[in-house]
Amino acid sequence: MQSTAKPAKRADKEGTCVNTVRNYQKELDKLIAKLSTQQSVHQAEGTDVQRPRLLLHACCAPCSSYCLEYLRDYFDLTVFYYNPNITEDVEYRKRVEEERRLIGMLNTQMDDLTEPHAEIKIIEGDYDPASFYEITKGLESCPEGGERCFRCYELRLRASARAAKELQFDYFTTTLTISPLKNAAKLNEIGERLGEEYGVAFLPSDFKKRNGYKRSIELSKEYHLYRQDYCGCVYSRMERERQKQSKIDGLS
Repeated sequence: MQSTAKPAKRADKEGTCVNTVRNYQKELDKLIAKLSTQQSVHQAEGTDVQRPRLLLHACCAPCSSYCLEYLRDYFDLTVFYYNPNITEDVEYRKRVEEERRLIGMLNTQMDDLTEPHAEIKIIEGDYDPASFYEITKGLESCPEGGERCFRCYELRLRASARAAKELQFDYFTTTLTISPLKNAAKLNEIGERLGEEYGVAFLPSDFKKRNGYKRSIELSKEYHLYRQDYCGCVYSRMERERQKQSKIDGLS
């Protein structure tokens, strides 16, 4: 399902309530501009520049590639790899090791960057597919992009918010908004609600904007990253297999 921004209500000059569409990329731009200004002031004053600490939930290496390249200029990054929706152990291990390999390659580039950067770190969350099956019970036949996916978003973002609070991060967010198949408005809605619940700011994002998704494909080729054509859960895999078979049947 193509992502659409969530309409927000505001009052116009006549006091009539009208719908507006949030642009999460512009919201992130404004926040980054503010942080950059603060960092420039510290540099001019000769004081230590402390980049804000961001816990970035990552779904896979290809989606992480652009997000890490983009965000490392502004934040001290730690990747949180928590994806119990990946229901096959072999697939899970393959994806988490690819995430580690990508981070290792990006960290070797630090000396080539114009500004000093902290190494990107990674935390691997618990791998517990049973938690995914529990929250999606009764939604096995739900189309991809629907309520089952929304519950999965919340499962992963709740764990991210909890970890961000426990480890005292300034922000948390997710790479999931880079995918054209993920609902960025819903992800931001859930993230903001959980941020309020846990007391950690959720970083607004729609990483597919500004050719972010295109750049992730370019970086995946550059780093020879393992790319998959389904999110990781058994229901997504079966739906993708049905689509492939339908195309084959259509050609026969």
